Amino acid sequence: MKTRRDFLKSFAAGAVGVLGLSAGYAKPPVDRKRKPNVVMIVCDDLNDYVSPLAGHPQAKTPNIAKLARSGVAFKRAYSNNPICAPSRSSFLTGIYPHTSKNLFWDKWYKNPVLQNSKTIMEHFRDNGYHVAGSGKLMHHHLASVWSEFKHKADYGPFVYDGKERVAHPSVPQPFKSIGPVDGSYAPLSDLPYGPGRKDNKGWIYGTWGKTRKFNYTDETNRDPTPDERNASWAVGRIRELAKQDSGKPFLLCVGFIRPHTPLHVPKRFFDMFPLKSVKAPVIKANDAEDCHYTDVFDSSKKGLKYFRLLKESYPKLESGLKAFTQAYLASVAAVDDCIGRVIEAVDKSSQKDNTIIVVTSDHGWNMGQKDYLFKNSLWEESARVPLIVRAPGVATPGGVAAHPVSLIDIYPTLVDLCGLKGDTRKNRRGAKLDGHSMRPFLKDPKSGTWKGPDAALTMIFAGKGTARDPAMQHWSVRTARWRYILYNNGSEELYDHDADPYEWTNLSGDRRHGKVKADLKAQLLGMTGRSL
Repeated sequence: MKTRRDFLKSFAAGAVGVLGLSAGYAKPPVDRKRKPNVVMIVCDDLNDYVSPLAGHPQAKTPNIAKLARSGVAFKRAYSNNPICAPSRSSFLTGIYPHTSKNLFWDKWYKNPVLQNSKTIMEHFRDNGYHVAGSGKLMHHHLASVWSEFKHKADYGPFVYDGKERVAHPSVPQPFKSIGPVDGSYAPLSDLPYGPGRKDNKGWIYGTWGKTRKFNYTDETNRDPTPDERNASWAVGRIRELAKQDSGKPFLLCVGFIRPHTPLHVPKRFFDMFPLKSVKAPVIKANDAEDCHYTDVFDSSKKGLKYFRLLKESYPKLESGLKAFTQAYLASVAAVDDCIGRVIEAVDKSSQKDNTIIVVTSDHGWNMGQKDYLFKNSLWEESARVPLIVRAPGVATPGGVAAHPVSLIDIYPTLVDLCGLKGDTRKNRRGAKLDGHSMRPFLKDPKSGTWKGPDAALTMIFAGKGTARDPAMQHWSVRTARWRYILYNNGSEELYDHDADPYEWTNLSGDRRHGKVKADLKAQLLGMTGRSL
């Protein structure tokens, strides 16, 4: 029987190596010739702190960087709704939030449009694929869309005080008061209540409604983290599926939690970023003064509140930012390690040259810019995501595509690359795919020509009082040069990324940019089906 020590040793060694159709919509025939396999890796809350995007100079993601050298990295890829549930229900169905009216935290499978549209998983399965998944993929899990599914989302390890989940004792107040998820960061070696305890205090796994001990003795004798467990599952299934004699292609999806909070990962990843040498995010004093977020949201909103509490928890703001950044960078490095194991399994299999790999995230994360520490903003840090696609025989190795794309484009791209047939709607109450195939950018990353728009569209939910009305939400479009933001009260922000990559100067009131602003507004309204 394998011990935890055996598991950790094998994991470290591997890391070093690098619903039926309604009437009128017939189920497509299965092509018996093996189509390309797809391995899709989705991270949570991963912003541009990865080597190919250079969002932070100290980020260490060698496995993501290696994948980028063998595929195409999209330097301007964006989330369509930068918070977990609506982002995932959008890009995994290929339908914009404003099309489905699934704008925030509602269960996607109860939405009248999405429940009558095929998820990526269902469409692949209807085309003869074996569809396997594990980890956090849809925020609201529905087992029936998978051929097989292993582990549900687990945000642990959490700290347990014997009665409930709490923030780590090492986190200073008042930031710790945020709670066990967003208010907690520490290496696993920092045992919450000391070693050798015989009670149930300490680390636990993160499944809700249960209290399951996460055993930790030292770095080589501990339980696997949920991400490590999902990586091991993916490695095993890739090996098995690649060897099968049936010739049946597979879509394998793995959802990694980190760097979603709580930022608890093994000590070796924290050690990669000594606190004294961590560089705090580049932030301009009073940067929020020409922004309009606080005109439409009050100070209790998470991003504003988290920043304020972090600032109050340390003698200097820089100290707090460095502490949080260290934990975030460590968590990014930890998930990169898991990604590396999955990619290595593909590369060592007989199906390497017939397997497409996609790595991305549901959205980014603001690291204190504009006095905001969270996701769910319309600024670059929340909206921008890593997106790397390796498609053997199609994608240009080492290519960098600069044209704006968004997560909504992943589904149609995979349909195109894999030659899938049939309607993605289950019936006429469903919706067609909103995105466009990124194949032109895979073949020629410098191409500026495709069937999609010139801008990537992002929205954030304005609140309960706005119901499901897209016109009442807050919006942004990002072109190669500009970001334009339109809040539901009419306030605007305009940033010139050629001259202002940190979005420090809001140009919306500058008459010299009146035509640019008007053109971007017209483009935004056109993309959302509205008129001036």
